[in-house]
Amino acid sequence: MNRSKISRPTTSRIIKSLFDIIGDIRGFSFLDLFAGKGRVGIEALKRGAREVVFVEREICYIDEIKKNLLVFDSVNYRIITLDVFRAIKIFKKEHSVFDIIFLDPPYSKGVVKKTLKILALYDILAPCGFIIIQHYKKETLPYNLGDLILFRQNSYSETLLSFYQKQTN
Repeated sequence: MNRSKISRPTTSRIIKSLFDIIGDIRGFSFLDLFAGKGRVGIEALKRGAREVVFVEREICYIDEIKKNLLVFDSVNYRIITLDVFRAIKIFKKEHSVFDIIFLDPPYSKGVVKKTLKILALYDILAPCGFIIIQHYKKETLPYNLGDLILFRQNSYSETLLSFYQKQTN
C-alpha cells in the first residue's frame, strides 16, 4: 500500500506550531520516526538540535531526505533505513536516548498506539524528554502508558499533536 494514501505530510503550519510549542531545542537530540521526507527533522537541525536521527524505511523518502540535507555543512545526523519498530529495539540495545521523539506514522488503524507502546516498553526517551505524536484527531490515545503521561494536545483541522512526557514521582 502506498504510504502517501494513508498519511498526510506535516504541513508548514503544523511544523511552525510544533516548534513554537517546544521552543529552543539547541543541544537536544531529536528522533524523527516515520520521517517521510524529513521536514520535521530538518527543521530541528535548522533550529540547532545537537543530533537528528531520521528513521524511514521507504527508499524514495530516504533519497529526498538526503537531497534536503545537502544544504547543511557539517551537522550531526543519521539516516536509518529500517522499520521503526526494529530501529527502536536497536536504539535500546545501543543505549541511545533522545530528548525529543517525534512520530508521524501512517494514519492507519493501530500504528500510533503500537508505536507508543513500543516506546514505553523500550524506554529510549531521556528523563526530561518528551514524545510528540502527529495523528488523526479521531484516533484516541491513552492518557498514560507505562511511565508516559499525555500532558498536551493541539488540534489542527483533522490532525492532533499529542505530547507525552515521563511521569515524575
